[in-house]
Amino acid sequence: MRLMLSFIAAAALGACTVETADTPTSQPAPQKPKATQSPPQVSSRTAVSNFRAVVAQVEPVAERECRARAPDLNCDFKIIVDERTNQPPNAFQTLDKSGRPILGFTIALIADARNRDEVAFVMGHEAAHHISKHLAKQQQTAIGGAIIGGIIAASVGLDVNAGQQLGGTVGARAYSKNNELEADALGTVIAKRAGYDPVRGAQFFTRIPDPGDRFLGTHPPNASRIETVRKVNSQL
Repeated sequence: MRLMLSFIAAAALGACTVETADTPTSQPAPQKPKATQSPPQVSSRTAVSNFRAVVAQVEPVAERECRARAPDLNCDFKIIVDERTNQPPNAFQTLDKSGRPILGFTIALIADARNRDEVAFVMGHEAAHHISKHLAKQQQTAIGGAIIGGIIAASVGLDVNAGQQLGGTVGARAYSKNNELEADALGTVIAKRAGYDPVRGAQFFTRIPDPGDRFLGTHPPNASRIETVRKVNSQL
């Protein structure tokens, strides 16, 4: 694995601000945990140091899991940083032209991660998308949805192209919720085996907008994701 990470200036990271939300305190409560302030944002120097340390520990574990679970895949992860300072906190998984898996992170996400556990969980989550072959599965589901949508549209006298587009959208987005939960589960395993606390890492979800359970939403509710992480972690 070769880490494609250019030097990130402290001023650039320091300029990234992310809205935070209250998170539950560790003290017990009957139903609703008492809210407390989110962990403080770390300095740009610490953020870069955390990211580099996590890459060094998580990447070899992700590769081992990849080779064990999907030996037919290219498991040589390349980790890159999107250096554009106007991009929101985000991480993604894709493939280059040769089929090599890419794990990408924006500067804003690196800056907003409050500890190494959060970075490790997000990195494990993105690696899990590749290991679980989610890109290929989502493409197949979208194609299947487009075919069904076209057939339904034709049967009721509607525009076939419009039906195919809607069917493809519904198929891909509905399936992606399952993809996210699967990636959360395997990402928990990867982060844990790399020596990090995935439950603490999943607190990252408390600072991002909750998609709820919208029909065409691409992500499951944050509460479901956190519960998945806790359940898998308890079994490791």
